[in-house]
Amino acid sequence: MLKPEQRLQLASKSPRRREILDQIGVKYDVVSAPIDETINTDESALAYVTRLAEKKAARGYSKSPNGPTLGSDTIVELDGNVFGKPKDEADARAMLEQLSSSTHKVLTAVAIYDGQDLASLVSQSSVRFRAISGEEISRYWATKEPRDKAGGYAIQGKGAVFVEELRGSYSGVMGLPILETSRLLARFGIPYWNDND
Repeated sequence: MLKPEQRLQLASKSPRRREILDQIGVKYDVVSAPIDETINTDESALAYVTRLAEKKAARGYSKSPNGPTLGSDTIVELDGNVFGKPKDEADARAMLEQLSSSTHKVLTAVAIYDGQDLASLVSQSSVRFRAISGEEISRYWATKEPRDKAGGYAIQGKGAVFVEELRGSYSGVMGLPILETSRLLARFGIPYWNDND
């Protein structure tokens, strides 16, 4: 249960995650929680994204134990290959060329740690892209949007023009699934719809 003097700690600098918490009226503070995001050999996409979210929550709490800490991570998976954030333009191009005219999974894990208990949930969505030309990829890279996005695109931004179909959680593809997040907030006694101070 959240104590009166506590607030949720968000272990993420992502503006999208902040927007989603603002949308559902959660009061929070942001804490930096850098971790090693290297995938382990033979680690499944589900295990990988869950591990990163849980590590971010634990790391954030260790740096600022002022309340339960939320960590989250998003990855794109296609044919068993995990796509994180592109390292450079060539990496983004390779990702988008593979995603073109295909259906991929987006997995977003969310975790909360309060110093004693750790709980996590994962949202899995399916996204189909239309065909993307090489010239479009170059123009999209020039917008700077793909540089810090899993899979090299943002569904809530300019990358939305590539999306032919979405099955699952729009907020999950953005980076913080509202359903799973609200369930974890309730479990830890953290209120939402707190629009009034």
